[in-house]
Amino acid sequence: MAALPLVLVVDDYADARAMYAAWLQVSGYRVVEASTAADALALARAEPPAVVLMDLSLPGVDGIEATRQLKADPRTEHVPVVAITGHVEAHVREAATAAGCDAFII
Repeated sequence: MAALPLVLVVDDYADARAMYAAWLQVSGYRVVEASTAADALALARAEPPAVVLMDLSLPGVDGIEATRQLKADPRTEHVPVVAITGHVEAHVREAATAAGCDAFII
């Protein structure tokens, strides 16, 4: 039996992570969660996920920089990153795209 695809959910709000995780698990995915960029990078490098859902507004190192680091690492450069944010400004989308985000969800 093949393992279920792994999704890394990165968000500093526990309620948001729990909501995404519950929906993804019901939809047939394995989920790991991170509340910081450092934790997300460590988890992604330990077991590269099928996709990363990345909040852009993380404390400390933000999601844009975390995405840059994921895309710069040969172990994770192939992993699609979906930016998840409440920021609707065009410059935020442009920064996320420039960092390597493959999709952008407001």
